Amino acid sequence: MFLNYIKDFSVKKRLKINLQHIKSALANDSIKTVGLLIDESYFWETKALLKGLADNGILEENIEVIIYRDKLKKNRTNTKPAFTDAHLKWNAAISNSAVNDFINKEFDLLISYYDVEKAILLVVTHDSKASFKVGFSSVDKRFNDLMINTTVENYKVFTNELFRYLKILNKI
Repeated sequence: MFLNYIKDFSVKKRLKINLQHIKSALANDSIKTVGLLIDESYFWETKALLKGLADNGILEENIEVIIYRDKLKKNRTNTKPAFTDAHLKWNAAISNSAVNDFINKEFDLLISYYDVEKAILLVVTHDSKASFKVGFSSVDKRFNDLMINTTVENYKVFTNELFRYLKILNKI
């Protein structure tokens, strides 16, 4: 337990140092592909969130979902790729191939659907090759290009605000 705390602290510190040297490059392309990073520790309405995105014009086959869980149960079948803290190494590298594939895909939009800063979620958001990143305002502002001020439970408010701002930015 104590070693996990030290590992999280070390990884977060390394990420925040790396964030000082990043310049944001916003592309004016429209949104076609979406990466959705969800923390299922606090949010269980993944299907409803996907439906909300689809209702606003994003095709479901263009949405790729990856899920973080506190613990993976061996007898549970996962329809979406899932990962835990155990996949994070001390040097902020991730040992899960599904997560690494997700990171290396060039999405038009990455939705970081978590409002509690966990080291592995921050690493995935930071390392993602997405051209535009959206998240919650409770997470460090340097990780995302657009931050929405709501809670994870209010997925309807989140999707409404997200698409309102995407229309203003001419992304959809």
